[in-house]
Amino acid sequence: MTKTITLAQGNGGEENNELITKIFYKAFKNEILEKSEDAAVIHGGELAFSTDSFTVSPLFFAGADIGKLAVCGTCNDLAMMGAKPKYLTCSVIIEEGFEVESLERIVESMKKELEVNGAIVVSGDTKVVPRGSVDKIFINTTGIGEIEKKGISSNNITEDDVILLNRDIGCHGATIFAAREGIEMSSALMSDCNSLYPQVKALLDAGINITAMRDATRGGVAAVLNEWAKQSNICIEVEEEKIPVSDEVKGICEMLGFEATALANEGTFVLAIKKEDAARAVEVLKKFDVCASAGIIGSVTCKHLKKVILKSAWGTSRFLETPSGELLPRIC
Repeated sequence: MTKTITLAQGNGGEENNELITKIFYKAFKNEILEKSEDAAVIHGGELAFSTDSFTVSPLFFAGADIGKLAVCGTCNDLAMMGAKPKYLTCSVIIEEGFEVESLERIVESMKKELEVNGAIVVSGDTKVVPRGSVDKIFINTTGIGEIEKKGISSNNITEDDVILLNRDIGCHGATIFAAREGIEMSSALMSDCNSLYPQVKALLDAGINITAMRDATRGGVAAVLNEWAKQSNICIEVEEEKIPVSDEVKGICEMLGFEATALANEGTFVLAIKKEDAARAVEVLKKFDVCASAGIIGSVTCKHLKKVILKSAWGTSRFLETPSGELLPRIC
């Protein structure tokens, strides 16, 4: 551990994992926390419980804003545990001088996304701090959801599962970077920020046998797959050419040396589905416009336990590691 906190320790990758494990998990150790899921399963498996804080810069970007992001982020964590989002809290820290018009716009975005999830804000807190104490506005949302499908867990993945993606990856990270750096795009690139509960509900209603789900936020798909490999003591083998990446995201990655698998997402999730249900799960997902590129990207083996193998179209293979370094701070 470093003696002082670095930006890399907030990237959702290797350094972030070390910080959480050695400081927070060590202090707060309990069997619920140790499961390391997107949301805690509590109250006899009936409820999912999650919290998240949002500091994204810029506040408004193609496809969403910090308000929509704050609702999607927490509701999506609940959905990943097979839960219907029900109740949220909303706490905001606002810098002195922040425009009321912008605040109203952010809150309106939150309202619209709550309606998508069928959830309501039932409590909150507001703090206004002196100019310069915070960058414009930070938002925290905490959510409770009713679990509709019990037993979904990233600790239970086996060789009977295959790995799916619901859509193309990296759009959020690429959009935020382009907006922050003033890169003019002649394309329709926008954040994938989206509420995932409707997609999850469709899968559950179709009786799809889901082992695990996780939204690929900070650290991207690479972080999720590595977390799963370690949690379930498995090897995940992924076909690189089957990972959907848009031309716009590919272009930004090539220009700046990024890996698309390490870029953050806010409406993209990874699924572990029983083999016999995988094709049907893809069919269900493809009924959503944003999921046109949904598909199976890999399998579960015991080849190299706790590792992720990326297999290229040319027959070569390499380990896909957990992202490290200062990828892109204040992404969500």
